[in-house]
Amino acid sequence: MLLVYILKRILIAIPLLIVMTLLTFILIQKTPGNFFDTLKMNPQIRPETIQRYEDMYRLNKGVVDQYWHWLKNMFKGEFGFSFHYNVPVVKVLAGRLWNTFILSFVSMLLTWGIAIPLGIIAAVHRNKAIDKFLSLLCFVCLSVPSFLTAMLFLFLASMIGGIPLGGMHSAHYEQLSPIAQFIDLLRHLFIPAVVISLGSIASLQRIMRGNFLDVLRQQYILTARAKGLPENVVYYRHALRNAINPLITLFGYSLSSLLGGAALVEIICNWPGLGSLMLTAVRAKDVYLVMASMLMGGVMLLIGNLISDVLLACSDPRIKYE
Repeated sequence: MLLVYILKRILIAIPLLIVMTLLTFILIQKTPGNFFDTLKMNPQIRPETIQRYEDMYRLNKGVVDQYWHWLKNMFKGEFGFSFHYNVPVVKVLAGRLWNTFILSFVSMLLTWGIAIPLGIIAAVHRNKAIDKFLSLLCFVCLSVPSFLTAMLFLFLASMIGGIPLGGMHSAHYEQLSPIAQFIDLLRHLFIPAVVISLGSIASLQRIMRGNFLDVLRQQYILTARAKGLPENVVYYRHALRNAINPLITLFGYSLSSLLGGAALVEIICNWPGLGSLMLTAVRAKDVYLVMASMLMGGVMLLIGNLISDVLLACSDPRIKYE
């Protein structure tokens, strides 16, 4: 039954992605000009050359005609040509997608691995010193913008030393052993991953604290305590499983939000990911690169929601997909 549900969700995702990409395409094309407008101001480039490229990529056609041409090629696995990088879009995305996946994966591990235990600690020690300290820390993390946090971390790292201030690899990365390469990658990941995670940790910790407190007030928790069960069993076997269910539904949205939330951090930390790539594509009006980046964001959102639904069904046996 779960497999049928997954297949239905995949079929529903296709028209959703088509509508999303169509709206994105219309918004991009309705803005004045295109990528080749900047080339028209270069006297060394003949107008006939620019006209030939516009005809080749159908930029002088209507919006519907351009989108239909892109959609047909997209179903063939061709995402168009990047004007800014002068290579096919697939080659541009192939290098950046893996980089964003690494950063997103490490950020999510930090977020979920830290926020959930802190939320439980805050709920168990409600209104005590540690709860008030965590609340204050969360409010500070939520109040400070991520780009300001990134610059603060870079400033501190420059004073302390030993932590790379940007990029993904060191200059001598290729000469290192596999273990040394992994350590070098972790050193470069430290600042961007921590900066992206701070706001998510604070938000998720507050949600986990509230959910855990609500569950601790339920009747079955009182019954478990009346039976003489140890507090650890009450917390982690009975309360945690129900308190974490609402957080699983947030997983899908957090997966896609990492793409947008990491853009400024990637730029400041010089991390070669999709966020900085998409900003460059929008500024250059590289329409096909923007479309492919938006498509990746939509796919991440749908995959994240599907994974969260499946995890929710596995964690809560009361949920059945008919």
